Amino acid sequence: MTVRIATYNVRGMKDSVPALVRVMSAMRADVLCVQEAPRFFFWRGRRTELAQAANMTVAAGGRLGGVAVYVGAGVRLLHAEHHVLKIFLGLEIRGLAIAIVEYGGARLAVASIHLDLDAAARFHHTRQIVGLVEAAAARHGAIPVICGDLNEQSHESSWRYLAGRLADGYPRAPRGDGLTFPARGPRERIDAIFVGAGLEVISCGGTDATPSDLVEATDHRPVVADLAVRAP
Repeated sequence: MTVRIATYNVRGMKDSVPALVRVMSAMRADVLCVQEAPRFFFWRGRRTELAQAANMTVAAGGRLGGVAVYVGAGVRLLHAEHHVLKIFLGLEIRGLAIAIVEYGGARLAVASIHLDLDAAARFHHTRQIVGLVEAAAARHGAIPVICGDLNEQSHESSWRYLAGRLADGYPRAPRGDGLTFPARGPRERIDAIFVGAGLEVISCGGTDATPSDLVEATDHRPVVADLAVRAP
């Protein structure tokens, strides 16, 4: 059984929403982790409209932190939770959205994250996130998957901490150059998918969306991973 999980920073839907929907549709994700989801006026309705336009539904995510998890047809939602991470004075409030889902017999704890620009806050939140996701996965007998915008690259401390607990998907089975930011002429890989034991990475990287849509939709490029459940 193969499941497709993706992550995408949608920049608050401030750019071309039609292009954004086309990119999301091109990904054909079973589960999509969203960062910078709308969090102000009519935020619930805007998140729902975006999900429905891509034939998905909102599975998890509160207003604070701007993170959400969407699921496609055939994905069964078992449980959802949202956490506000430790608040640092003067910095943006960060959150964690977790959806416990079943697809094709596999049970996954999929988390959407968006780390801070401040390195110390990033590292504190990363450790907090790993603890919360591992606890949720253990409670529900699920395999953890953490996806999102890390605001740093693979040689930095928060990324290395995550990669020490879960597998960084892209190096396992790279598709494309892996670069995600900025969308126009990407130079950095700051968005990633990390998977727990029990999942094999078949491929991980970009999507086949139209290049012009990738530029017009938002300032990040998505990451898409095809994952297979390993036999016990």
